[in-house]
Amino acid sequence: MIDKSNEAGVPDEADERGNSRRANPIDRYVGERVKMRRMLLGMSQERLGEQLGLTFQQVQKYEKGVNRIGASRLFDLAQVLGVPIQFFYENIPSAVSGQPQAPGFADNRGESYVSDFLSSRDSVELNKAFARITDPRVRRSIVDMVRSIAGDEPVNPRGE
Repeated sequence: MIDKSNEAGVPDEADERGNSRRANPIDRYVGERVKMRRMLLGMSQERLGEQLGLTFQQVQKYEKGVNRIGASRLFDLAQVLGVPIQFFYENIPSAVSGQPQAPGFADNRGESYVSDFLSSRDSVELNKAFARITDPRVRRSIVDMVRSIAGDEPVNPRGE
């Protein structure tokens, strides 16, 4: 294996032939959280890069988990994105962290799904538009309509 290091001096992971670095699952997860928060704020990769003194290509590499985010850069990201540092590690799936799930606790697949959902531009726009609807009856009817389209049974909040 060829010993390469990224900008932080951390050895890159390469395959058996010393080729193509593969993203570490934790680096990829943290990058996904950076992307999700950036998109929720409506911020471009270019704008985030400007705020951090980086190119948008570097932001892309962080978001894909190709480049690891060092401690000081993670601190800067938290400041710019307006979140605590632990935000980047919240709800990390056990398959990513390598930590076994505590006995008696349900699988957190739903939390992972939410992160995946909020990583797309359409879902962020849908979420923002839905949040601007002030009439609770209209919001409920939209939820029921989407459930119907998705083939889910409507949920009656009064249990009837």
